[in-house]
Amino acid sequence: MFADRAKILIRSGKGGDGHVSFRRELFVPNGGPDGGDGGKGGDVIFEVDEGLNTLVDYRHRRKFSATDGEPGGKRRCHGGNGADIVLKVPEGTVIMDAASGKVIADMSGENRRQVVLKGGKGGNGNMHYATATMQVPKYAQPGQPAQELEVRMELKVIADVGLVGFPNVGKSTLLSRVTNAEPKIANYHFTTLSPNLGVVDLEGCSGFVIADIPGLIEGASEGVGLGHEFLRHIERTRVMIHVVDVASTEGRDPVDDINKINKELEAYNPEIAKRPQIIAANKTDAIYVEEGEEDPVERLKKEFEPKGIPVYPISAVSGKGLKELLYAVQKKLDELPKERMVFEQEFFPEDMLLAENLPYTVEQDPEDEHRFIIEGPKIEKMLGYTNLDSEKGFAFFQRFLKDTGILDELEQAGIQEGDTVKMYGFEFDYYK
Repeated sequence: MFADRAKILIRSGKGGDGHVSFRRELFVPNGGPDGGDGGKGGDVIFEVDEGLNTLVDYRHRRKFSATDGEPGGKRRCHGGNGADIVLKVPEGTVIMDAASGKVIADMSGENRRQVVLKGGKGGNGNMHYATATMQVPKYAQPGQPAQELEVRMELKVIADVGLVGFPNVGKSTLLSRVTNAEPKIANYHFTTLSPNLGVVDLEGCSGFVIADIPGLIEGASEGVGLGHEFLRHIERTRVMIHVVDVASTEGRDPVDDINKINKELEAYNPEIAKRPQIIAANKTDAIYVEEGEEDPVERLKKEFEPKGIPVYPISAVSGKGLKELLYAVQKKLDELPKERMVFEQEFFPEDMLLAENLPYTVEQDPEDEHRFIIEGPKIEKMLGYTNLDSEKGFAFFQRFLKDTGILDELEQAGIQEGDTVKMYGFEFDYYK
């Protein structure tokens, strides 16, 4: 079975602990603190690999971890940073939080590499905490914990055009005739068990990528048969070609087939059903019309062309009508916006810090009424994941203070504009 989905557990590296030590040298009996900082934990990074087209590498291994940072040492020695782990995925892979289903990253377009989980920041050694009144600090900051998350990955193929239709209507034959793809072709249902991609090159045109989506059946959107397994691959296509057996070689009605498939598309995602469609009336070479019966191609045109869906009679076997069909598809693509669908990020792993119910304290400094001290594991953890020197990091820091209620507690404690807030090694002036 084509591996287009996987669920894995990812873990970033823990930050190394800061070290507590004091300088001890000959003739320096009371040396100052010289404990070094811990190393940063490794990140979990997803990267597009052009050579991959499935997620099979994640079917048999479930846990992926970056390396922890090393603790700091004596003589201001910095602990080594943990190694990142880089997970290679095919283009078009969407990474989601397994619990909520919200998108974390869409590995397509310009997004070729993304850090999904950041490693914990290394803790500061005690050399950072020496002050005029505290010259022998016996405290070092612990390294920030690792982040762990279960993610679901889904491959949604990158194609301009999707071929849809019931099993055995000739989609694979059509793809093999118009592209360099080599799909398996046989005369039984569900021959195609994976989306096949091919590139259509047209003289005087830019060409396009076409995908043969495995045969749908009625009820596919509700999980019937195999069709629902592949509906996700239609999500990025800009134009759909309905391939129908206009000769009814299996006794099905082509008009009814198109209506049923549109119903499945509507049930799966109404937005997809509104995209431009073109009907490829296949197997015209096998049509047999008895006297007095209506030509099935004309019947399709009467039914769908008034709705803005053009009908092109073709024979995938002989090649008849394929050129007209492909140039019509190219013309339709040229009229549409070039941008493919990209799934926006909805889930931010760093926000998990805000949800954790860890204790903290807000107190006025007994030696300075204009200084307020905030401490606790929740604060340490937040500082470890936040780069306060960056605009984005400081905005996250401000949101953290607001969302956790720390700003409200500072105001209740009597803080005034211009007063100082101290959080371990960080100090800043308070302004509303």
